[in-house]
Amino acid sequence: MSINSPFQLGQILSLDCGHRKLYSEVIQVVTSRDLCWVRPLLLADFTQEPALIVDLRDASDLLWPTSLFRPALDTEVIDLLSQLIPKEPKVIIDQVAQQKLHEFIGQAWQTYQDGRNS
Repeated sequence: MSINSPFQLGQILSLDCGHRKLYSEVIQVVTSRDLCWVRPLLLADFTQEPALIVDLRDASDLLWPTSLFRPALDTEVIDLLSQLIPKEPKVIIDQVAQQKLHEFIGQAWQTYQDGRNS
């Protein structure tokens, strides 16, 4: 990892889109392309109290523009992470979680593109 990297390996980042936030762990930062390889942990929907949490620990990794992430604060993720059930080995991938991640990424990318084109 480059010394100019804004993030550290293992750091938890947030990708915010409206009332939802994707929390992911940094695997690698590709500074030459301004991309961040992350492993999704959870998707939190804050339209209700308490937030609706989707466990994404078995979802696919993402390679996403670094500029769209922000460092997650410990105080915001500790409670969310503590709500996840201890991870059991899975024989099949959680299709609902994969679909929710796919929908979120599509919406976040559209929001990013709309912001760049305005």
